[in-house]
Amino acid sequence: MKTLSLKLDDSVFEETEKVVAELNIARNRYINEALNLYNQFNKRQALKKKLAKESKLVAQSSLEILDEFEKLADEI
Repeated sequence: MKTLSLKLDDSVFEETEKVVAELNIARNRYINEALNLYNQFNKRQALKKKLAKESKLVAQSSLEILDEFEKLADEI
């Protein structure tokens, strides 16, 4: 496990203290879980952007292929 020193805004620290007291968990555990959730969120956002970009790249060719299939269906 790594040791980390960080500075928090006073309001963030105070709110965190209230929450950890209510949940009855260690501040360190709470921050670890929060960072884990935030990391997952950011990974999903990055994947969403990547998929949107790649979807745009293949959109035109997908439409061309669909058009070809429709022409084949009309010939049958």
